[in-house]
Amino acid sequence: MSAPTHHRHQRLVSLVMPQSLRQNSRDSLDSWLWLWRNYLRQHIRRFLAAVFLLAIEGAMLGFLSWIVRPMFDQVFVAGNRGAVGWVAAAVLSIFLVRATAGFGNRVLMTSLTQRVTASLRANILRHMLKLDSAFFQKRSPGKLGELVRGDTEILSGKLPLLFSTIGRDLVALIALFTVAISIDLIWTAIAVAAVPALLWPVKRLHRKVAKRTKLARNAAETLAERLNEILHGIDTIKLNNIERHRSRRYSDDLDRYVREEVQSELGRAGIPAITDIVAGIGFFGVLIYGGLQIIGGEKTIGEFMSFFTAIGLVFEPLRRVGNVTGQWVTANTSLRRLRDAFDELPTIVTPASPAELAVAAEAADVALEDVDFSYSDQPVLRGATFRAEAGKTTALVGVSGAGKSTVFRILTRLADPQAGRATIGGTDVKQLDLPSLRRMFSVVTQDAHLFDESIRDNIVLDRDSPHLDEIMDAAHVSEFVGRMTDGAGTRVGTRGSELSGGQRQRVAIARALHRNTPILLLDEATSALDAQSEALIQEALERLSAGRTTLVIAHRLATIRSADKIVVMDEGRVVDEGTHDELIGRDGIYAHLYWLQFEKRG
Repeated sequence: MSAPTHHRHQRLVSLVMPQSLRQNSRDSLDSWLWLWRNYLRQHIRRFLAAVFLLAIEGAMLGFLSWIVRPMFDQVFVAGNRGAVGWVAAAVLSIFLVRATAGFGNRVLMTSLTQRVTASLRANILRHMLKLDSAFFQKRSPGKLGELVRGDTEILSGKLPLLFSTIGRDLVALIALFTVAISIDLIWTAIAVAAVPALLWPVKRLHRKVAKRTKLARNAAETLAERLNEILHGIDTIKLNNIERHRSRRYSDDLDRYVREEVQSELGRAGIPAITDIVAGIGFFGVLIYGGLQIIGGEKTIGEFMSFFTAIGLVFEPLRRVGNVTGQWVTANTSLRRLRDAFDELPTIVTPASPAELAVAAEAADVALEDVDFSYSDQPVLRGATFRAEAGKTTALVGVSGAGKSTVFRILTRLADPQAGRATIGGTDVKQLDLPSLRRMFSVVTQDAHLFDESIRDNIVLDRDSPHLDEIMDAAHVSEFVGRMTDGAGTRVGTRGSELSGGQRQRVAIARALHRNTPILLLDEATSALDAQSEALIQEALERLSAGRTTLVIAHRLATIRSADKIVVMDEGRVVDEGTHDELIGRDGIYAHLYWLQFEKRG
């Protein structure tokens, strides 16, 4: 193709199909090819068998319209008794074949779509679990839940409709038009003359459906997140008497979701409605033209009834084909959202050639060297530098926002610094195998996360222990487990709701003991507890930290007086370090915090 011809061709394509529409078409095709390559192709035999049965089911409509002609001409009009048997047998056979094919394809299609949906859900969750923590910080649990559940559910609901249209309705249209054209080409042309009028309104409706479907999915995410907040914040809602307020907020979001869904459905419903109008116009023309021919003796009643049956049956699959274009837009919206999530890649990964620690983890110092870190544009750590000696306890203190918890995230590579490095035994943590790095740490926080499983499962997680009873004794878990009917098999409820705060902490400490790692991170592990619980947990923590490299974040400075080293942080910087007595003697930030907390100056 010459350059001028090529440019004319490009201009013509631009006029016929706008850039945005061409891009959307390419994106849609890429998304469906992605679904085929990664999921549908694995079930190719089941898919082809279902499409084959769908094609048989569709072809039976053509045979049904064809058999009408001898039914009228030979049986009803000519009174041929010999034709009654074979016509009746043919009609019965058509319905038997159609019923068998329909049953088989529905069973196969249900199996296919359920398997594909299950694979999608499992894989999207598996993929998300590999992503960085920043991915989850930018997206609420409700929105991610709607992605895993809602979008895959929508896709599973639309796939059978899309496949049945491809396998059954297109074949039915070909078969029915073949019968109609074989009877009279002019009648067929009259019947479909108004079909081109479908193109413009269908195009407009597609745009409406695409826009409204996207808004409806966004509204569904908001609904899921709102419900998640209500169910997990029920005590806060009740204590602040905001039941009506939260209910009204949810109702407002629900109204927005319903509004967008209704608008989207209006667009989808408009396509078959327009098809019906076109069908009516076609029938009107055929009845006038063909009726006059029958009256004039040019055509038989059997020919007209066969044609009328074929065209009458044509518009039902045509309505479904028209309707499926709207369903395609809906399915494509969910498919693209899923594909976009799969396109997200983790940045915190194991290097191609991971390094080995120069010393055993138990004998390795933990250090930060000139670390800078920011959340978006908000600096949190500014050149932070300190060293925690192996086998000793190092405490991090400072006002809220000083960057203490961020230190833990960087050490465990939940986040990577923008500058500087974190090291274990002198080796940059970014050079270590990521799973191996995290197997070096046990973390106990003030808000210990428990799964809605048994106490035993929450302690052992993915690997059992023959010393579970000893571990529960050491963490003072046995004291309350013994009073429970199911003992360690008692379920803890959502986020540990069936346990008290102190009990949850003790389960978390037992989990850390079970992991038996060389490095221990304690983040406000005894805050917000009563004196008795704090004493028990402090004792358990002392057992846990014995012989381990321990880093402690604590606001209650009395709990860290015996630490081997105290690192003082302020506005992301390490401003001082030493023992308790040394820091008190310097009368700096630590001394100020200490005397402020105890309301006296030594």
